[in-house]
Amino acid sequence: MNNNDKDSLLNIDPALLTILACPEDKGPLWFVESENLLFNPRLQRSYPVIDGIPVMLIQESSAITDSEAQRLQGIISSQGLNPTF
Repeated sequence: MNNNDKDSLLNIDPALLTILACPEDKGPLWFVESENLLFNPRLQRSYPVIDGIPVMLIQESSAITDSEAQRLQGIISSQGLNPTF
């Protein structure tokens, strides 16, 4: 991994993660750092994280297929990730 790749994988501020909620259903999200996204399993939607900044606009979110949701749930389970609040 070169320096440019490292720069593109900036982490979200942990304090920000404690207050982030889905703009659509107001529920918690899971930050999947390896995918650079915040995941809402209830709505099967993801929100991109660009340069360490979550893009929390519904129109910028992506619908997730059942198989993709299962894959993300597997990452969440295997890494023991916690929801945002």
